[in-house]
Amino acid sequence: MFESVRDDLRTTLDEIRAAGLHKPERVIGTPQNAAVAVTAGGAPGEVLNFCANNYLGLADHPEVVAAAKDALDRWGYGMASVRFICGTQEVHKELEARLSAFLGQEDTILYSSCFDANGGVFETLLGAEDAVISDALNHASIIDGIRLSKARRFRYANRDLGELEARLKEATEGGARRKLVVTDGVFSMDGYVAPLAEICDLAERYDAMVMVDDSHAVGFVGPGGRGTPELHGVMDRVDIITGTLGKALGGASGGYVAARAEIVELLRQRSRPYLFSNSLAPVIAAASLKVLDLLESAGDLREHLAANTALFRSRMTEAGFEILPGDHAIAPVMIGDAAEAAKMAELLLERGVYVIGFSYPVVPLGAARIRVQLSAAHSTADVERAVDAFVDARSALAAAQG
Repeated sequence: MFESVRDDLRTTLDEIRAAGLHKPERVIGTPQNAAVAVTAGGAPGEVLNFCANNYLGLADHPEVVAAAKDALDRWGYGMASVRFICGTQEVHKELEARLSAFLGQEDTILYSSCFDANGGVFETLLGAEDAVISDALNHASIIDGIRLSKARRFRYANRDLGELEARLKEATEGGARRKLVVTDGVFSMDGYVAPLAEICDLAERYDAMVMVDDSHAVGFVGPGGRGTPELHGVMDRVDIITGTLGKALGGASGGYVAARAEIVELLRQRSRPYLFSNSLAPVIAAASLKVLDLLESAGDLREHLAANTALFRSRMTEAGFEILPGDHAIAPVMIGDAAEAAKMAELLLERGVYVIGFSYPVVPLGAARIRVQLSAAHSTADVERAVDAFVDARSALAAAQG
């Protein structure tokens, strides 16, 4: 029986490769940093890393590493249990309290990932008599989480406030008991920032709650690094914030929901990914506390990241590349054709710059791109070198195409 299944799977994999959509995994033999050693795949040894979510460069920060080592001695390696049985330590409660204070929310609940956090919210809070209104470009974890709920589903075009209002009106006229507007704070493939102030205005007008996945913002967006609600001055108007510890906040793993107290308490009682998954490893919780300490004095890191971002965007534009507009550290270089994007990424790796090409179905058909992610760990020289590599790779690709 399995031989026929194997043949079908091989056919599917061949089709993925033929379409230029295969995603190879490159192996790095060093800690995550601005420069990493790629051990195979045509890379020239150490390369500049412009494709990690290591926005503040904290993934191998010596104080974070030291805190993790100390936590292993104090708290052990893993909990081997879920939270409500015997999987809650003091370090988990301390991290939840610190995140709540940092994000301006009443309470926080930890998950093993933000994917799980988003997967556990909608089914718990919304029933068949409720409605969820979601931005069309929201992260896959939000889409999957919404699918698990019985709520009526409405979708509005990316950041389209007119369409959002139309969907809110439709949900209200349909008699929805609870209405929840959900959006990414920053859209990961484009670097666009959601217009949260206007979203909150509409939500209040139609008596709806607001939920923001701020995974690509917390730590470095906003004056204090508290994310897009802080950036837009709506920290007290957002009801639910989900996010990750796996990007700017140290880059390990783990996620959270920070929200009104009653929401968090209900999640503790009924959210399936929380109830049936092992507790976050204590070493990650302890290291994340150190990250939050560092964020209190990380203004220079945020300023350097902003400077790197502005430099890369301006230099690439001057060189004739199309960069989606904005000022976020996600800087998509638009290529268009999927195969060209993949080839460009290969040529850049040969020139010592590690980036990844994204194509359909991750992004719309015909909108393939190389998503460059800047870090505070990059020097000005690193950014200049990346731009030069793009220019050189573009010339090489043009020559190869004749």
